[in-house]
Amino acid sequence: MNEEVLQQIEQIIGYKFSDSDLLAKAFTHSSAVDNRLLSNERLEFLGDAILAVVICQSLFERFSGHLEGQLTKVKSMLVSRETCARVTKQLGLQKFLKVGKGMASSRTLPDSLAAGLFEAIIAAIYIDSGLGAARNFILKTFASLIEQADAEQAQGNYKSVLQQYAQEQHSVTPVYALLDEKGPDHNKCFESEVSVAERHFPSAWGANKKEAEQKAAFNALVELGILTKTVPNNDS
Repeated sequence: MNEEVLQQIEQIIGYKFSDSDLLAKAFTHSSAVDNRLLSNERLEFLGDAILAVVICQSLFERFSGHLEGQLTKVKSMLVSRETCARVTKQLGLQKFLKVGKGMASSRTLPDSLAAGLFEAIIAAIYIDSGLGAARNFILKTFASLIEQADAEQAQGNYKSVLQQYAQEQHSVTPVYALLDEKGPDHNKCFESEVSVAERHFPSAWGANKKEAEQKAAFNALVELGILTKTVPNNDS
């Protein structure tokens, strides 16, 4: 891999290597070498672990009110091969991967190879400059994906969070009750409350029953100290 190509890659990923051989190795698939130790397979192994640690820490800090189940679900989505492959292809890095002649004729790079390439890049940066540089690269690259996960978790998730809490702490399921409804048929609003283990929480109004239940679950989570008081999203 010549110097010009390496510089193009560095420009795309936003990181300048001290050891350019590491970068070249990260972009070398096992099909392109006689000895697999000269490929990016070992880097891929290390990069996978680093990616998981960085994403886990980011989610742990960002979703302070989420239980283990929610965190695990988001983390699994973010570090999946599908996501890593999509990031690689969005950056246009797959075209630089050195593969054997048999694979070079393929029109599209398999997701498994694209994902492995991304993980290898992470490991190469880590070896070249340490965890801080690798973390910066990951968080910069995954910024929009984490924002999207944040938004998805905020939408209509209060009932599922409360349900997990109730099952883990009390071995019960939250019970929702419709207390009141007002307005004409075409423009009704509803009041619901939720109870957990016979403890009743403040009721809430919504434009439909689902929204009222979500807001009631939100009120319960605030009372329980799981969430801080903010205006909940109205999506159900």
